[in-house]
Amino acid sequence: MADAEFLQNYLPILIFTGLAAIFGVLFLVLPVILAPSDPDSEKTSTYECGFEAFEDSRMKFDVQFYIVAILFIIVDLDVAFLFPWAVTLFNPELGLDRSFQIFSFWSMFVFLAVFFIGFLYEWKKGALEWR
Repeated sequence: MADAEFLQNYLPILIFTGLAAIFGVLFLVLPVILAPSDPDSEKTSTYECGFEAFEDSRMKFDVQFYIVAILFIIVDLDVAFLFPWAVTLFNPELGLDRSFQIFSFWSMFVFLAVFFIGFLYEWKKGALEWR
């Protein structure tokens, strides 16, 4: 009897997993059956910002695009670390020890200092200047 009650606790998980599998297969199979499969020439044409392609697609890109993208990702990750830290650091409901809060504060300060030094280095080298 205890085994049946134990397994009944997992019944919602089993139902959810079954529904997820059914919907997953359904959403993969229905487009194959219902979608039109005869694209016109406009759909299969090369598209480049609304214009016809006028250069080779293997042309070289300026490194500046990659540097800006990497800097964006770094700043984005910095904010992703900073926001939860700021929300939880001085939250009295968590009951964090005062010494842990001080350690956490200075650890984030070091993290931001390293980030800022890297940002100044990139700025000094001219990586943020668009040529």
